[in-house]
Amino acid sequence: MGINDENDMAGDLQIGPTDQGMVRIFVSGEGFELPFDFDPEEAEEIARELIDAAEAARAIAEGASKGGKPRGRR
Repeated sequence: MGINDENDMAGDLQIGPTDQGMVRIFVSGEGFELPFDFDPEEAEEIARELIDAAEAARAIAEGASKGGKPRGRR
């Protein structure tokens, strides 16, 4: 499955600090639990990547709603 593949899976996402000073992203769903632990610097990099992806998605959506080709960030 790729980033653009649709599916009917549902899951839950939790993000928070652990008692070991890590940042945990915890993904769970029917029949699975995936804990991902990151040091604070890695978590900040993930946060920046999420913001960049949100901005790119917004540009794509705005371009689609205007009927033109979206202009991406470089």
